[in-house]
Amino acid sequence: MKRILYTFSFLTIALVSKAQLPEDALRVGWSLPSGTARTMAIGGAMAGLGGEITATHINPAGIGLYKTNEFVLSPGINLLGSKGSFRGTDATASNSTAFGLGTSGFVFALGGAKTGNGKWTSKAISLTVNRTANFGGTTYYKGLNTYSSFSEPLANEFANSNLTIDQALNSSNVSMLTKMALYTYLVDTMTVLGQKQVISRAEMAGAVNQEYKATTKGGVTEFALGYGTNMDDKFYLGLGIGIPVMNYERTATYTESDANGRGNNEFAYSTYSETFTSKGVGVNLKLGMMFKPIERLRFGLAVHTPTLYTLDEKITASMTTDIDTATGSVKVFTVNSKDLYNGENPQTKYDLSSPWRFILGGTYILNEVEDVTKHQGFITADVEYVTYGSSRFSASGNESGSTGGNFKAVNDAVKAAYKGALNVKVGGELKFKVIMARLGFAYFGSPYDDKELKANRMNISGGLGYRNKGFFIDLTYVHSLTKDVNFPYRVDPPRLNTFASLRDRASNVMVTLGVKF
Repeated sequence: MKRILYTFSFLTIALVSKAQLPEDALRVGWSLPSGTARTMAIGGAMAGLGGEITATHINPAGIGLYKTNEFVLSPGINLLGSKGSFRGTDATASNSTAFGLGTSGFVFALGGAKTGNGKWTSKAISLTVNRTANFGGTTYYKGLNTYSSFSEPLANEFANSNLTIDQALNSSNVSMLTKMALYTYLVDTMTVLGQKQVISRAEMAGAVNQEYKATTKGGVTEFALGYGTNMDDKFYLGLGIGIPVMNYERTATYTESDANGRGNNEFAYSTYSETFTSKGVGVNLKLGMMFKPIERLRFGLAVHTPTLYTLDEKITASMTTDIDTATGSVKVFTVNSKDLYNGENPQTKYDLSSPWRFILGGTYILNEVEDVTKHQGFITADVEYVTYGSSRFSASGNESGSTGGNFKAVNDAVKAAYKGALNVKVGGELKFKVIMARLGFAYFGSPYDDKELKANRMNISGGLGYRNKGFFIDLTYVHSLTKDVNFPYRVDPPRLNTFASLRDRASNVMVTLGVKF
């Protein structure tokens, strides 16, 4: 647990004046990318296969295998569910549905006569769109906590500020949450033995029931231009330029209530609700190569640079606290974010760079011959390394007044919290004249540096395809299982943090329609 404590000591600093958290970096880095139905059916392994439009987003050298033009459309639907375990209590979130779009677009073969004398013989370009991350889902957990409260770090921040309540409510160095807690009397002062002390009413209750609900939606949609070139059908080089557009929205409610019942202290409940949005656009490069030493073998290598995002975050929030038996005629107090920021909701602009990705792939072709219509199938696999701890926040170009120290704190937290991880994808296809059968598996390793945080993602997939006279249709089902963690709040070191263990599941059905021309 020591590493968790070290990590979130930085977070306490960052929360005072900035909204950025390490989770913001992980959200765009640890995702389950989409593709065409064919690619998804074989586990997403494409670095050493090529000849498929999804290669634009994985290894653009694979575009160099094209000899004809192609149009592809890949609609899909996701069915999402989640279970949470928090302090010994299990809870199930309601299911949700989200529509998706796998790799769709055009490939244009630029031709070129095969010479066999070491010259570049053919080229192709691709124009694609792909849903590279899907943020849709629900999270729900609850439990009894006798150890800590959401209000604990808020009371500590106010106490450490050495300000009066009125001064803190008007200070830019005090976080929005602490201001809300002061405004609603969740955090207050009282005189004990002649000395004024800072108190948290929820902590004074001794035991609180805690409940967290969140619904998220949106995703990352990447528009890409790919270029691949071919030397004698032996060596391939590719370059891809991606323009990802991110749109994320989270609607969340967190509630603490007195587990001892009403009427016996000055705390009944406190509820914090927020709608958080993050929108922006980025740019990245993908470099790739493929090599075919013999007819049956292909090897591929791809490097994805970090995506450089410029993001705009907005938050609309409110807090309501019932102080129960406290003296006075008013018992329930409510405040919203506009009340604290001159009638406007907080907004932050900043830049974010995502992790590097390094992918190595290999493919064994069954009955490899120059005439692709006589192929009997293939087995393919990718190994991918992702540098989750390398994500970095920085001041946006139009936010030059931001202080570097605030971003240094959250960047140090990212570096301490996350590590590099391996992802493995494997799949295969058998061809029966015009019908294909496919299976695939993908495993995405944990991005967390602390081994106590259990997390991974797995995809199990299968599908069928039909190809005849330049027309093709593919149908795929992917079952995804995710283990992750969620921190409802963080307390100050050396106190330990509490977190929920999440088990998410998703069923993805995708269809790809395509035509060669």
